[in-house]
Amino acid sequence: MIFSFVKAQEKLISPPYLQIGDTIAIVAPAGILKNREATIARAKQLAESWGLKVVLGEHIFNKDSHFAGSDDERAADFQKALDNPNFKAIWSGRGGYGSVRVLDKLDYTFFLEHPKWIIGYSDITAFHSHIHNLGVETMHAMMGSSVDDKPELIVETLSTFKKAIFGEQLKYTIPSSKYNRKGEVSGQIVGGNLALLASMLGSNSEVDTNGKILFIEEIGEYKYSIDRMLQSLKRAGYFDKCKGLIIGDISKIKSNSTNWGHTIEELVLDVVKEYNFPVMFDFPAGHEPDNRALILGRKIELTVGTGQSSVVFEN
Repeated sequence: MIFSFVKAQEKLISPPYLQIGDTIAIVAPAGILKNREATIARAKQLAESWGLKVVLGEHIFNKDSHFAGSDDERAADFQKALDNPNFKAIWSGRGGYGSVRVLDKLDYTFFLEHPKWIIGYSDITAFHSHIHNLGVETMHAMMGSSVDDKPELIVETLSTFKKAIFGEQLKYTIPSSKYNRKGEVSGQIVGGNLALLASMLGSNSEVDTNGKILFIEEIGEYKYSIDRMLQSLKRAGYFDKCKGLIIGDISKIKSNSTNWGHTIEELVLDVVKEYNFPVMFDFPAGHEPDNRALILGRKIELTVGTGQSSVVFEN
């Protein structure tokens, strides 16, 4: 199915926020949910405690090597969730790897006529980028598997996720990193996992950063790999007309036999040294337990200051 893609800076469609009594689907479009039945049951209970009804994808616990079922099975569950008018959101059970293998198997016709929230992070960045280009906002937030984290560490994760899905305005104020590059800008926030953003380059799922604020997070990479991916985005023009950069969690960096010699912050600042947009570090979103919800494609006000910095979403 061929769709027209939105123009840069065009306002995106915001799916209806959830209401008590609404039904959501939990699906697994990527990695295997091995021995995670109890985890998904807790995620279901969490949503139900908020007054929602939950339906699990038919193949959610299937196993096909690395994946939660075959590509066709995972696509079938996602397609049913896209096409069912009773489902008001699609919540990913986990990420891992595999979303890119099903993106082009899906028909988004009904979804574009009746948009609903697509929720997740990490590998789900593939969906965020693709659906952003179709003109619809998505939600970078906790997944079903996130309930495995210690309760005391995910207080803000749960709170901001609930606020986001029920339509409360998202506002964040955090301590400023000494590496921050100060400034005040506004624009749509786009992005997600760095490796996925790099993998989208050259495809119709490649995100457009013209006049927008780019958010990036990553886990389990070498510093040289992070630099390589950022350099790839740079060569593709991601920073040429970008209005701002938000760096979330860069977690579990691998040790290399050859020392990189600089911090992650210094690495990032070196990549964007010739640009003058503000840069915020240490935003609490990504693969750490404290993973604040973001509405990708929504206009934000970004203020990067000396003592404190803030991200305020347009309501």
